[in-house]
Amino acid sequence: MQQRSLRITGAIITSVILAAGAASCGKNHESSDGHELPDTLKVVTLYGPSSYFLYKDEPMGYDYTLVDSLAKQKGMVLDLQVAHSLSTAVAMLDSGKVDLIAYEVPITSHYRQFVVPCGPENYTTQVLVQPKKKGEVPITDITQLVGKEVYVEKDSKYLRRLQNLNDELGGGIEIREVDSDSLITEDLIEMVNDGKIPLTIVDSDIAKLNRTYYPGLDISLDVSFPQRASWAVAPDKAWLGDSINSWFAEAEPQEINKELLKRYFEQTKYTPTVSFDFSKGYISQYDNIFKKYAPNIDWDWRLLAAQAYQESRFKPNARSWVGARGLMQIMPATARGYRTSVSQLGNPEVSVKVATQLLADLDSYLLKYVPDDKERLKFVIAAYNVGIAHVYDAIALAKKYGLDPEVWDNNVSKAILMKMNPTYYNDPVVKYGYCRGTETVNYVQKITDFYEQARREISA
Repeated sequence: MQQRSLRITGAIITSVILAAGAASCGKNHESSDGHELPDTLKVVTLYGPSSYFLYKDEPMGYDYTLVDSLAKQKGMVLDLQVAHSLSTAVAMLDSGKVDLIAYEVPITSHYRQFVVPCGPENYTTQVLVQPKKKGEVPITDITQLVGKEVYVEKDSKYLRRLQNLNDELGGGIEIREVDSDSLITEDLIEMVNDGKIPLTIVDSDIAKLNRTYYPGLDISLDVSFPQRASWAVAPDKAWLGDSINSWFAEAEPQEINKELLKRYFEQTKYTPTVSFDFSKGYISQYDNIFKKYAPNIDWDWRLLAAQAYQESRFKPNARSWVGARGLMQIMPATARGYRTSVSQLGNPEVSVKVATQLLADLDSYLLKYVPDDKERLKFVIAAYNVGIAHVYDAIALAKKYGLDPEVWDNNVSKAILMKMNPTYYNDPVVKYGYCRGTETVNYVQKITDFYEQARREISA
């Protein structure tokens, strides 16, 4: 058990430090004009839902994955740092603390004073987020916003754009400002999806990412001119930018970029809620496997089945958008940590065995934080979903902001939702940055609900 503990804890540490040297032992390449690339590429990025984040304690994100590929292909060690704001990242670049900003820096006259654009160039606009309603024609022209309520964050670029648009139309848009301390852009998108507010305005990349979770949204109406953005280097390292541009133009990086854009901004992450039929007297064809391994962690087998249903809908060949596999959706790195090959994850019994080993370890890590066995179950389930690092952060936030750090419902569950807001994921007590807390809170609730019904309908 101790060896597994060291492996998992080490995975968290490695995810944050990102010591990628083991995969970057090739010979350094020269840039296009003869400059020698550094042995270590010092990079700064920002936490965010598409740029860089940890999920199941593994580093992910469009910008992170792309810059990691750059470092590996060019034989450099990646030294990744995280800034709390774009202005801080630019200052780090200017001072020579980093070589590259791997984050979308707007290509404007203001930023061109300090940086040279390079690498992937993306175009975004601000778009109207509206629900698709059967039998109703969506808003297709900005003039149709007159008389409509539009909710946007207070003191945001979206508010400024909406105010300018209102002036251009001669007034009539009912602008509703929302305090960003309590609700952020992603919250507003979810509220439009749920019918709690009618409309909001966000950047098109944020809208595209969130539409993968909420397919019932229409984001087709642009309400601003396009804005270009790219990575950036300092003016005295323009040669490095040229080298990155040359690399990015190659076939392999182009394929990686295409796949990443699809993964983050197109591939659906939505799982429809459907009622489960308990009338047949059993839960799944894998009930015997759940009954075999649940005692190893002192769980009711029906709870383990509830988790499997939420993870894969009992499909042993399931594979998620982040690469988790099998009945219990085990990440490849997690499997290797438990001396299991990735090829074995399609075996339902292997999947459940590894899952229970992981659940046992998560329970042991959380014991000192949540001593009550029954209450700790929800923390363990949450950690299985998003990674224990984010649960640690949520416990710290709960303690700091007057919530009960030993209770999940309406306490630590609220704190993990706070980790979607820059105000809180940049808080000094937070060590692991952004996470999509809504997914974790919903995950715990859905498993709990399924289990409670299974207890009523299916005999132990």
